[in-house]
Amino acid sequence: MITLHGFPASNYYNIVKHALLYKEVPFQEELIFAGSDALLTVSPVGKVPAITTDDGVTLSESSVICDFIEETYPDTPLYPESATERAIVRQIMKIAELYFELPSRRLIPYVFSGTEAPDAVKEEVRQVITRGIPALNRLCQFSPWIAGKKLTMADIYMHYVNVVVKACASTQLDWDILAEIPGMKEWNDTMTQSDIAKKIEADRVANMPEFMIRVKAKMQAANAQ
Repeated sequence: MITLHGFPASNYYNIVKHALLYKEVPFQEELIFAGSDALLTVSPVGKVPAITTDDGVTLSESSVICDFIEETYPDTPLYPESATERAIVRQIMKIAELYFELPSRRLIPYVFSGTEAPDAVKEEVRQVITRGIPALNRLCQFSPWIAGKKLTMADIYMHYVNVVVKACASTQLDWDILAEIPGMKEWNDTMTQSDIAKKIEADRVANMPEFMIRVKAKMQAANAQ
């Protein structure tokens, strides 16, 4: 059985978890937080998530894990059959990560500390997100799913990217970013209503208090130095 290592407060962890649940792949979870020695035994750079396969091999990086899951458990596909269409799905995922998730992630420390990000940081984040908006406008179909008539890995990926965008970038920048992409908010609402998304959200909320204790401890330690 696959073991999923990490913690439910992580959006990258939840991308992999959603894919496993959608494909009905048997797996177990091991709660490990970033920065722990235990995580380094399964993730070369100590990043969440990681998995241990049925063969005892450890893998990290969410996109790598998602590809492994797709290739190992193809019966419920999350990528189209056409190589071109698969590339389009991956293109959407990559743009969502580079131009939505990663810039929004820069604002996490300010959200967690309840402080306002410096104007220079806000402007840098805004510039990157502004580059991503027209790209996603061109690529996302919402008919009814992001890449067309069938739910794909792009839907799962974007949904959990948007968790960070809404919690961090939209809050710190006072900007309804999802509204900039027609159809995105309605699609996102549909994604949140699935039984899988509801379960993952419940697990995330339950994990947040312990996660925040660890975050605050790290911030206090850093401030004490």
